[in-house]
Amino acid sequence: MFVLRFDMRAPDHGPDELRALYAAALEMAEWGERQGCWAALVSEHHGSSDGYLPAPLVLATAMAARTRTLPIQVAALLVPLHDPIELAEQMAVLDILSAGRVSYVTALGYRPEEYAMFGRDMRRRGRRMDACLEALRHAWTGEPFTFEGRPARVTPRPSTPGGPTLFMGGNSEAAARRAARFGMGLLAEGGDPGIADVYRDECRRLGREPGPCTVPPAGAATSCFVTLDPDRAWHDLGAYLLHDAVRYADWMGPDHASASRSQATTVEALRAEAGAYRIFTPDEAVAHVRAHGVLMLQPLCGGMPPERAWESLELVESRVLPALRTG
Repeated sequence: MFVLRFDMRAPDHGPDELRALYAAALEMAEWGERQGCWAALVSEHHGSSDGYLPAPLVLATAMAARTRTLPIQVAALLVPLHDPIELAEQMAVLDILSAGRVSYVTALGYRPEEYAMFGRDMRRRGRRMDACLEALRHAWTGEPFTFEGRPARVTPRPSTPGGPTLFMGGNSEAAARRAARFGMGLLAEGGDPGIADVYRDECRRLGREPGPCTVPPAGAATSCFVTLDPDRAWHDLGAYLLHDAVRYADWMGPDHASASRSQATTVEALRAEAGAYRIFTPDEAVAHVRAHGVLMLQPLCGGMPPERAWESLELVESRVLPALRTG
């Protein structure tokens, strides 16, 4: 019924506030498991002035250690920025520690600054992705192989046969065809429902059964909160949501399509969009889940103080989930 998403933005936070923010994320993962959360999502970006999470596997490992059944997804993992041999080792160990609960949405990334930071050629990122995905598949067999002329062998093997579950992210026909080619599900950024047809058609052309495919509609609610007083909440919390929205829009630029993209530059405009960023009353949240199937919660959005984030989660626990379970 609900998903928890964490990107750990923390503009102007000091060390003590950062520790509290990360501690809250782990506590919220534990809370989510108790409440039947479908999954906790952690993200990856690098070199962000507001501290956006650069090491998602570390946070995913900490969440896995604090929970027993909660599915965890790294969404997205910017595979071309990594050495796939080292990445395969880390993912294999995490797969063992988590009993296979961690899955990954692989993505190319879209920020030139990140490619420059890691010395990668952004123009060749598609080819790099293909090579990395091939390397991961070879690595998880536990057998020797060669990558870029280097002899490699990755041990231990992951506990999941064939390795952790991988999905393809992105929002292009190339991403859809790559997902089909590698036998992966497709979790697109959304906005273009035709991507799903490209994916399924390519799977059939290759003689593969299509995997899971999700393409969120434009304006899908991806960062939700619950409150008894929306006016007060927008007044008190709107700046955190706006920070998140503006930073993503700046990164994406004018040509990057995404269902969660906002054009807002003020809190008032963000609220009026009624798009990715929503603050619901409990009854509105219940109606949203009944209409759309899931409530996407981003409790620490924009570096929100944990105590304010918990106010929303407590209403989800006390008012939203009971209504959904009995209705």
